[in-house]
Amino acid sequence: MHVQEWLDTVPPAAVYALVALVIGLESLGIPLPGEIILVSAALLSSQHAGINPIVLGACASAGAVIGDSIGYAIGRKGGRPLLTWLGDKFPRHFSAGHVATAERSFEKWGMWAVFFGRFVALLRIFAGPLAGVLRMPYWKFLIANVLGGIIWAGGTTAVIYYVGIVAESWLKRFSWLGLVLAVLIGLTSMLVLKRKAKKATAQMQAAERETVPAAAD
Repeated sequence: MHVQEWLDTVPPAAVYALVALVIGLESLGIPLPGEIILVSAALLSSQHAGINPIVLGACASAGAVIGDSIGYAIGRKGGRPLLTWLGDKFPRHFSAGHVATAERSFEKWGMWAVFFGRFVALLRIFAGPLAGVLRMPYWKFLIANVLGGIIWAGGTTAVIYYVGIVAESWLKRFSWLGLVLAVLIGLTSMLVLKRKAKKATAQMQAAERETVPAAAD
């Protein structure tokens, strides 16, 4: 069943809770399709009188901010061993190369890596935990987290909702296009990060090979 059609069978309160939960878990560090769920729910709100887009956007924003904050707390407590454990359990998402790429983003952009990371599929699962591991001051993390969560979740809800209203006669067709577009954006982001991660891994391995002979001498 199409995601949007499935959402249409559940009560509005359940839709709000589901969106907040999925986005919250994704922000916490669990790889889930938060963006796809949000786009589907926003489209549904444009044709379902019982689902308020303002409440939906607020729930999505709350899930994003709370999930990231929990991820920050877990990362701060778990430290580097947590990243190692995640790399062993989820090598596709938390490989050494991916972590290195994310760390370089944090080194370059600081707190704004948390803000901009909200708009990149793979970085959404890194931002909170990695900010905690790197011990970013919480007030900086919180500012970027709140701004990023509200603009991404609220903005996505508003844009998709109004496009759905304007294109009501094309809504069914657009819902497929919207989901496909969301998936393509997510896949593109992941492929770009994967390529950067491979490059970072190769650089790390090269550095290790150079260090070993030097240590032997």
